Amino acid sequence: MKDIFRHINKIFSNKIRLGIMSMLMVNEQMDFNTLKRILEVTDGNLASHLKALEKAGYISVHKSFLGRKPHTAYQATDSGRKAFEQHIEALENLIKRQKE
Repeated sequence: MKDIFRHINKIFSNKIRLGIMSMLMVNEQMDFNTLKRILEVTDGNLASHLKALEKAGYISVHKSFLGRKPHTAYQATDSGRKAFEQHIEALENLIKRQKE
């Protein structure tokens, strides 16, 4: 039974982090304001979840300026993509087991 949960990654158990990674898996990169708008979260809430994903090495941060305004964009790293794919595959396997 323990083997079923081996690749379920606890960092993705939070719905905001799950949402962030889901969006970064299908988009090359996304900026802070777009993530905030789509996820309907506050600046502080989003920032803390992005920091957790960055600390885990699952996303990278790209800071720049557009004109005079700061612009922060996020991108899934290779290890983040792999971890997320393993997490989704583990969930799918768990669901398949429940159907048997």
